[in-house]
Amino acid sequence: MSDSKQVLLDAQDITVRFGGLVAVDAVSATFTAGELVGIIGPNGAGKTTFFNAISGVQVPTAGKLVLEGRSLAGQRPHRFAALGLARTFQTPRTFADMPVQANIEFGLKFAGRRPRKYWLWGDEQGVPWALRDAAGILTLIGLTEQAAWPASALTPSQQRLLEIGMALATRPRMLLLDEVAAGLTESEIEDMARLIRRLRDELDLTVVWIEHAVTTLLRHVERVIVLHQGRKIADGPPAEVVRNAEVVEAYLGDEMTETEEVAA
Repeated sequence: MSDSKQVLLDAQDITVRFGGLVAVDAVSATFTAGELVGIIGPNGAGKTTFFNAISGVQVPTAGKLVLEGRSLAGQRPHRFAALGLARTFQTPRTFADMPVQANIEFGLKFAGRRPRKYWLWGDEQGVPWALRDAAGILTLIGLTEQAAWPASALTPSQQRLLEIGMALATRPRMLLLDEVAAGLTESEIEDMARLIRRLRDELDLTVVWIEHAVTTLLRHVERVIVLHQGRKIADGPPAEVVRNAEVVEAYLGDEMTETEEVAA
């Protein structure tokens, strides 16, 4: 993995207002290279709005966003992607009528080509072997057998995998996952969590994962950020966070009770 001290993305005092509503209230978070971070919080906590702000989908009302020393202020989403940030959405965004492989190939075209080792030939520099073509990405996410299927024929869990594959096709350094376990069975959620960890390990990615499946998330991430009513109320190792009084109160103790043993 990369040096864990290398800061990849620095979000400072990110604030998002919609009229009189403050959806994200001066949230700061630093994400380092190779880190696997979870973001949790009750419904309406501002998780997805914060994600939108750090991925270029939503322009923050205030705050600073810096990627490896480069300010992202005012940049459009495609510039975030070009600089190495990819994300998924709560509802998978795939091309339903196109074959699964063509969806991946669209992501590869969107990413463009990296400079080659030599002027006109050789491997693209800085691209992991698994992300060099659609076949490699399909193998990575386990959809090789479905390559020729229209995306609409996939199961809900396979739809999630395809969207992750499309995000990976842009050759990111940072992958933002927005509730990729939503609608999945318990065993599918666990499979998804293992895949996320494997992607981080094998591709040397920084992964930031929002999830309602709190128990599973806490078992797999190394750090967890908790948002409540638009504010950050905790940021640390899962074992510490689940014992944080403010976090327990925010969740009314329900989910935190069973997660204490998991994170211990």
